[in-house]
Order: sequence, then C-alpha cells, then structure tokens
Amino acid sequence: MSNTASGLPTGRGLLYLIVAGAAWGTAGAAASLVYRASDMGPVALSFWRCAAGLVLLLAVRPLRSRTRGPVTEPLRRRVLRAVVTGLGLAVFQTAYFAAVSATGLAVATVVTLGAGPVLIAVGARLTLAERLGRGGAVAVLGALAGLAVLALGGGGTTVRPVGVLLALLSAAGYCVMTLLTRRWGRDGGGDATGTTAGAFAVTSLFLLPFALVEGLLPHAEEPGRFVLLLVYVAAVPTALAYGLYFAGAAVVRSATVSVIMLLEPVSAAVLAVVLLGEHLTAATLTGTLLMLGSVTGLAVGEARGARRAEEPVTAV
Repeated sequence: MSNTASGLPTGRGLLYLIVAGAAWGTAGAAASLVYRASDMGPVALSFWRCAAGLVLLLAVRPLRSRTRGPVTEPLRRRVLRAVVTGLGLAVFQTAYFAAVSATGLAVATVVTLGAGPVLIAVGARLTLAERLGRGGAVAVLGALAGLAVLALGGGGTTVRPVGVLLALLSAAGYCVMTLLTRRWGRDGGGDATGTTAGAFAVTSLFLLPFALVEGLLPHAEEPGRFVLLLVYVAAVPTALAYGLYFAGAAVVRSATVSVIMLLEPVSAAVLAVVLLGEHLTAATLTGTLLMLGSVTGLAVGEARGARRAEEPVTAV
C-alpha cells in the first residue's frame, strides 16, 4: 500500500489528509478570534500565517533531515515546484477571502469547495488518466450535497456574480495546486516539507505588498492573547496541515484528495457548536453526516484500490 515514488503508504497518506482537513477547519474559528482581538485584515492574516508557518518549518527541517535521506530532486525542479504551488496557494487563499467579502461566507464556501472536486476530477481524468469511477462519482455528489446543506441550510444568503467568479478563481488555484502535487508525487523525488516551505515563501512574497496596503502591523488590546492566536494559526492549520496535505496529496488520487479535504467545513461546524455555542440545527447535522459518509466511503475505496494494486499477480 505504498506509493512507489515517494515510499509513503497510501493508508498513511489518507490519514495525513484527514488530519489536515480537520486542522484546516480550525482556521476559521481561530481567524475570527484574531479579528476580535485586533484590527488585522484578512490579507495580512494570510501573509503572517504563511510567513510564520515558513519560520516554523525551517526551524524543524534540520531535525527531519537527520532521519531522512538527502533530497535528490534537481534544484531547477524544486524551484519550479515552489513557485507553482506558492502561486496556486496565494490565488486559492486570496481569491477565497475576496469572495467571502463580496458575496458572503456561505456562498463563497459552497462555490469554492464545491467547484474544487469537480474541476479536480475533470483535470485528473484529462492530465493524469485517473478515473473517478461510479462509486467515486456518487461519493463526490454526496459530499457536494452535504456541503450545500451545511453551508446554505440556514438561509439568508446573497449571491453576487463577482463573488462567485472570485470563488471559482479560488477553486482553480486549489485545483492546479492539487493536480501538480499529485503529478510530481507520482514522478518521485519530492519532499513534502521542502514543498510546503517553498510554497509558503512564494505566497508570503506575493501577499506582502497587499498586506502592506491593508496594514501589516495591527493594533491589539491584548497583545499576548493575539500573539498566541497567531502562533496557533501559523502552526496547526498552516505549517502542520499543509505539510500533511502536500505529503498525502502526492500519493492519493486527486479526486479523493479534494473530497477528503471537505472535512474542513465539517470540522468548522463542529467547533462552532462545541466551542462557540452555536445551535446544532437539522441542516448542520444532515450536511455533516452526508459529507462524513462520502469521505469515509471514498477513503475506504481508495485504500482497497491501493491494496489490490500492490498484490502480486499469480501466474496460472
């Protein structure tokens, strides 16, 4: 059950993606607390989460290098990987925040995360020859239905064309990042930590001028609490989650990756109920169950497919 290029077992890659999706779901709650504790804007927050995440990854990289062999990937390819994934990440995050501002959180979330699996499934079929299959298609449709119920079940949404276009742009950035990570993972020679660090470096440089315009250094009435929140955002839903994401996305089929990462809104919904005191509505429960069922079914199918692929062929 291991990917021959990277050596990471497919089952472990699935686990990495599940943890990453759950960790991403905590970013929204943490960001809302950051906004309450300071006057920091969304672009500045994106810059600081990537810049601080980069610092954390560089701090732990020497420890990982002692337990892993030297990276054999050519420098030119490493630079290309960092630039492409970094720009994809920057477009993904920035366009999403802009979509939220233009058309609201619910619509932006549904369009971005809903269009992502569709674009990735089509792209994986055309560029990677990865077939989704009937079961996979049912799982994707179930996950998208759950996402729509979860995000739009409360009503009161406003759809604005500009916001929808920005959300589609965000989904396109996510699609490119996922497909290229999978392609490079199949070719071998990649290093998830190095890929993540390079992506964060490029994203930080891309966002820096916009963050300067918005306001790079915020005012906070409780600086200690603000710094702790920022460190959490940089460490868990950024450095840890993206490191696991790039490792898992290199060995798991792209369409499966996109559906598993829909655990992000599920995790956010659970946190909203448990920690923020929001009521558990029928829409929240129904959407969560639909998405969890779809993710579980697709993950089990992916693991079984990998197991069958690794079984030796017995001559008759």
